[in-house]
Amino acid sequence: MSRLLGAQQFGVLASVRSTGHPHLTTVLYSWDAKERTVRVSSTADRLKPRQLHTDPHAALHVNGPDVFSFAVAEGVAEVSDPAAVPGDAVSRELLSLTPGFEDPAEEAAFLSQVVADRRVVIRIRVSRLYGTALDVPAAD
Repeated sequence: MSRLLGAQQFGVLASVRSTGHPHLTTVLYSWDAKERTVRVSSTADRLKPRQLHTDPHAALHVNGPDVFSFAVAEGVAEVSDPAAVPGDAVSRELLSLTPGFEDPAEEAAFLSQVVADRRVVIRIRVSRLYGTALDVPAAD
């Protein structure tokens, strides 16, 4: 399941609404298998970070290479403070979620933009990882 999380970039992040119903959002994420942590970039004013402040229970569902395989990472989420200064710890963590920039001017622009956008990092400390990868014979 950990390899599947590491092989994908997009998943569906589930949080809990105040009504108790799930709220699902497709997100771009990063998986750190060593730390067992999922990281997602968002903005401070979006619904997902606000819900996770109220109820930190979260799950990320990731599709496998076929319809019979998937992984789910469950855990407690924490939401960082918004990036406040280009190059601060939060903006550097957000930078680590990108492929990086060859041009220092592009990196500086990115760091300034995450501050302007009031970007946050959602970190899910994964306590349960489950799923399935069924071997299904191909149809002839």
